[in-house]
Amino acid sequence: MDDFWPVHDALGYLAGGWRVRRAARDLASGDEGAFDGTTVFQPLVGHDGGLLHEERGTFTWRSVARPAERTLRFLPGPVPGAAEVRFADGRFFHDLDLTRGHHVADHPCSADLYRGEFTVLDADRWRTVWRVRGPAKDLVLTTHYTRAQGPTGS
Repeated sequence: MDDFWPVHDALGYLAGGWRVRRAARDLASGDEGAFDGTTVFQPLVGHDGGLLHEERGTFTWRSVARPAERTLRFLPGPVPGAAEVRFADGRFFHDLDLTRGHHVADHPCSADLYRGEFTVLDADRWRTVWRVRGPAKDLVLTTHYTRAQGPTGS
C-alpha cells in the first residue's frame, strides 16, 4: 500500500480521539497478542501547541488480558507537518514528519532498536508498524488508528 495522505498540520491532524487496535507478534517464540483501546490527543498544558497523548485499553498476551496505558507528549516540530515525540517524563522518543504521509523513525533502547513506520491513510485513519530487534527482542507491533466520533473525536 503506497498511497500516502500528506499532512500539513501534524498536531491538528492528530488532535481528538482515536480507536486503537494493535497486533503484537514475537517473531522468536511465535506468540501473538492484541491491544484494544483508545487514544486521546488533547492540548498539553504549559506547551504552546503541544498535545498530550493518552492511550488506554486492554492488552491480551498468552490469553491473559490486562489493563494497559501509556502517555506521550507531541510537541511542535520544525515545520507544521512535523512533531517531536517525547515520553511522559520528557525524554526524547522520536521525530515525526507527516508532510508526505509517511515517515520512518528509529529509537535505540539499550541494546535494542525500535524502527517505526508511520503511514497516514486518509483524514480518519493512520497506521504505525514498529519493528523491534535486539538481543532479547524480535517483535512486530502493528497499530491501526481510526478517528473516533463523538465527544472525544473531531
